[in-house]
Amino acid sequence: MSKQILIVDDEVHIRILIEQTLEDLEDEGVELLTATNGEEALALIQQHQPDLVFLDVMMPKMSGFEVCQLVKNDTNLQTTYIILLTAKGQEFDRQKGENMGADLYMTKPFDPDELLAKAVKVLALN
Repeated sequence: MSKQILIVDDEVHIRILIEQTLEDLEDEGVELLTATNGEEALALIQQHQPDLVFLDVMMPKMSGFEVCQLVKNDTNLQTTYIILLTAKGQEFDRQKGENMGADLYMTKPFDPDELLAKAVKVLALN
């Protein structure tokens, strides 16, 4: 069974950057999914149960915090690894993210190499 990564960001250039950063993983059988808002993200997570989600915090319709909390409160989805992405590095946001059950927190602009390394580690590739 192939592993899946969901990339969620309402900013198209950031989605593309993350996709480009992770596209080499497709050679390892990893499927990349994308969503443009929180509602779409939640629907995809429920449908596909991806192994890893890169989830933007500030989005229309439903924030990354809300999506994260709903996923982590769903017993079928609790193993989904969620990395929250945010432009704010404030401690309040980090604490809120942890309270919502996020597994990791990365601030934008992120280092593509670090992002890739995290994905490889979480998916136990190589």
